[in-house]
Amino acid sequence: MRLSLPILVIFCCCFQALQGQEKDWPGMELDKVALVNQRESYITFPMDIGNLEPLMFEANVSPSFIIRKRMDSKLMGVLTPQIIIRMYNEVSYPVKTPSYIPQIAVYYLVTEGGTGTRMTLFGKLAHHSNGQNGNFYNTDGNINLESGNFATNYFELGLISMSFGRAANATKLFKTSLEIHPKSWMLEELQGQYSRLRWHNAFYAYKLPVKMGPRGSVKADFSLKLQATWFTDNFNDWDPFTIKRLHTRLTLYYHPNFLEDIGFFVEYYHGTDYYNIYFQHRLDIVRFGIMTEVLRF
Repeated sequence: MRLSLPILVIFCCCFQALQGQEKDWPGMELDKVALVNQRESYITFPMDIGNLEPLMFEANVSPSFIIRKRMDSKLMGVLTPQIIIRMYNEVSYPVKTPSYIPQIAVYYLVTEGGTGTRMTLFGKLAHHSNGQNGNFYNTDGNINLESGNFATNYFELGLISMSFGRAANATKLFKTSLEIHPKSWMLEELQGQYSRLRWHNAFYAYKLPVKMGPRGSVKADFSLKLQATWFTDNFNDWDPFTIKRLHTRLTLYYHPNFLEDIGFFVEYYHGTDYYNIYFQHRLDIVRFGIMTEVLRF
């Protein structure tokens, strides 16, 4: 049980940060809650630090298409055709097996008005594949990273709490959710070695400028995003409390005044590789790049 202490510490910090909020807030509409929960588009520089294979870049293309009746709707859908691409620093700079993660999510605003905190329920249905149709294994028994087929489908259910702290002039969010991959929704070869039940928790903070402009036009100067995932199911014969089940991501983002739509980020990631069929690789990396931040408060 001692190995689960890092998760407990994260939860305590997140809940403490959400206490004592003011009743007034800028830009806490439902569409902003949804956009925070979708991965931003980014591209990394060829200067990763860690054990990832040398890359020219990794790019995440993640536009979000909002589906709703009107701006004050309590129910909203988001369609996201997400694609992750890695270009390797090898001869001819190959792009190997991109990750295709199309998804549709539904958000429902539970609380609003003068409560000081907005609670939102969400559900997501997604597909994750690499667009290949080769054999999963090579003749030597190793996973076929070049052309092996990888595909799984999953749904995610969760809760997002959003609040505004006037003292810090920052918008804060806490998210907890379960990601479930039903056995019949994934390749047979993945069963038993790919986690089918994942518990996600995240804390986001957006520091707004001291001089606020018109509502709906201000972008955060800085943002901090802390994410932690615990693989909870029985796979790979892992011990139920091994620290290998904990995956963490810390992202720091800075938006300079002289740029409109992009900013710079530095990120640390620890855990199994999220790039489709490379899931057996374990990463400890620090990387740098540029990121789009579409949120306006």
